[in-house]
Amino acid sequence: MTVTMFKAKLQRLRVTEADLYYEGSITLDEALLEASGILPYEKVQVVNVNNGSRLETYAIPGPSGSGVVKMNGPAARSAAPGDEVIVIAYADMTPEEGRRHRPRLVLADEANRVTEIKDLSAEAAERLLAL
Repeated sequence: MTVTMFKAKLQRLRVTEADLYYEGSITLDEALLEASGILPYEKVQVVNVNNGSRLETYAIPGPSGSGVVKMNGPAARSAAPGDEVIVIAYADMTPEEGRRHRPRLVLADEANRVTEIKDLSAEAAERLLAL
């Protein structure tokens, strides 16, 4: 048996662009992906703080240091430039792996530059997930 665990989270990024006619996904500054451990083309959940929408898509790397957070394809209907979004990745693990796992939280400023990286303890992760 496996459980799905919170792997990594990019906290409150600002959407910089939306392109309805792109084939789909979210483009993220490669520096954000590297800081979080989210892989290119990995499945992510995008939560819009402004309107409450949630969607699943995959991450595409954008130029490192660009601050790009671009909603592509149908996802462009769920967020407008300036909206704050949270990007979350999950991983399937055995319960034993899940107990040892330390999720990563990446905080960014208004220009989508990394300001802090936190590897959470299991206790902190439980409190965060309870919010």
